[in-house]
Amino acid sequence: MATLKSQNVSHGSPAGSLNAHAPDFNPQSYHLPPDSPSMHRTKSFYFEPARDISPTELAQEFEFKRRTASDCFLDANSTSQASLQGNGNGSLASTGTFDPFVTATAPLSAAAAVGAVQANPYSPETTAALGGAAFFAGQTGFQQPVQYHLYAPIGPHSQNTLGYQRNVHDLFLPNDAREELQKKAAATLQALPNTHLPTQVDYFHSLVPLDLNNQKNATVFGYPSWVYKAQSSKDGNFYALRRLEGFRLTNEKAIRSVQAWKRVCNGSVVTVHDAFTSRSFQDSSLLFVTDYHPLSKTLAEQHLGAGTRFQGRHNAHIPEQVLWGYMTQIANALKAIHSNGLAARVIDPSKILLTAKNRIRLNACAIMDVVQFDAQRSVTDLQHQDLVGFGQLIMTLGANSPSVMHNPAKAMEHFTRAYSPQLKNSVFWLLNGMQKDQERNIDIFITGISSQLMSTFDSALHLDDQLTSDLSRELENGRLVRLMTKLNFVNERPEYEHDRQWSENGERYFLKIFRDYVFHQVDAQGDPVVDLGHVLTCLNKLDAGTDEKVTLVSRDEQSCFVVSYKEIKKALESSFQALLKPPRRFH
Repeated sequence: MATLKSQNVSHGSPAGSLNAHAPDFNPQSYHLPPDSPSMHRTKSFYFEPARDISPTELAQEFEFKRRTASDCFLDANSTSQASLQGNGNGSLASTGTFDPFVTATAPLSAAAAVGAVQANPYSPETTAALGGAAFFAGQTGFQQPVQYHLYAPIGPHSQNTLGYQRNVHDLFLPNDAREELQKKAAATLQALPNTHLPTQVDYFHSLVPLDLNNQKNATVFGYPSWVYKAQSSKDGNFYALRRLEGFRLTNEKAIRSVQAWKRVCNGSVVTVHDAFTSRSFQDSSLLFVTDYHPLSKTLAEQHLGAGTRFQGRHNAHIPEQVLWGYMTQIANALKAIHSNGLAARVIDPSKILLTAKNRIRLNACAIMDVVQFDAQRSVTDLQHQDLVGFGQLIMTLGANSPSVMHNPAKAMEHFTRAYSPQLKNSVFWLLNGMQKDQERNIDIFITGISSQLMSTFDSALHLDDQLTSDLSRELENGRLVRLMTKLNFVNERPEYEHDRQWSENGERYFLKIFRDYVFHQVDAQGDPVVDLGHVLTCLNKLDAGTDEKVTLVSRDEQSCFVVSYKEIKKALESSFQALLKPPRRFH
């Protein structure tokens, strides 16, 4: 290895030390050893050392000079000094635990005298050196701050995607869920201006018919029934009104039986709120008030083709897992009803609502208790009849035919071929609900299908996780809307307290420039920068009031502010509070 030899110029040299043509180094011809395989034995531009120094001596001399230079920075009054030794990668090791984020208050070491070592907590090198946990500079025990992008993804995650693979839609509610909710909201607010329906029915108004056909059908209740959506003038909420046409109430106790159904609060039963008689439809009608579930279908419409030209034909086969889901939900509804000493009495495909994907609710409950109030049947018999109707419902759905129960033997044969023995045995047990050979009730049935209950419960848990994940995307929307509302209250206000320049003076001025920084940026070509990520990041930093500084330049480029988000937040709060103070009255 060749060593550079510095050109020493004495003060008494006639050439002088400032001769521009004097060489900095004195090159000499360096003869390589004869056995050198990699160099030609010719005159070269390698420099000859001033003296022969072995590598060991060279290392010792370098260490001595380094220690001497370090000692020059030591405090003469210090009683203890940190022992600093250099290692191969240039880092410093001391006798104690080295923390670059704590400033020494004891006698200063060489490194501390020059300046405290500050590491960038955001750099990948620091994060890797600290085992993935970075800290605030100047503090201990605080983890590295997040990127103030408060739309934190909450599981479950269907797929692992990197940051650059995500888009704006990942920050908000999924499009299909948003579309479904918007359609339900539109259906709830739908009005029917030109109609022959009464404008007011008791305390309900704005009636909209929900029936798919206008044909009278008295098969289920013995009276033609119609369903309407209506708005209550008491609380402003929307309800479903089921009207029995031509019903005359002969016993006041019959309608009081509805009070017992108000105690049934179950997720698989449509809640009953009230019942009353009315002559608003130019006849004597009985109306039941229940919850309104927009865009819901009946099981007959979904699986049996009711209300269409192809009723009973070309219906898709219902998977067994879907049937088990229906059975567990109906069992849940019957348990709640029977536990209150009541009976559903109406378990028909046309009276069970499908309110979401595979989500059903028993509807039209309490109607038969009023219509057939005088029929003396024990509650036990009615509950056993619920089991039989339950089995007939599952048999009808499995065969995709509303008339399958006209031939029970053929229906059971078809059911046996299509579904598992467990499902077949469960349906057969329900169909024999009126038999006296053994005790039969809904609790015994639920015990027999407990394994399927766990499967349905697991599906419900997954749905809950998904809804929680979707809800977390909308978590910060209200907070950011309130923040933007405050900004717009202050920015470019035409006049306040007879001062037309109020929004252009003081701290309100750089609030206006901050608005331009967030929403009115342009690129190098002068085109608008439409970046939702930039807007969300800036607003979240403002709401958090971070110490990060931002440079704000006025539109005419004559003013420039370097302020922190903390200062901007303080200015916004003080300006907004100024708008809330009582106005001064001039007399």
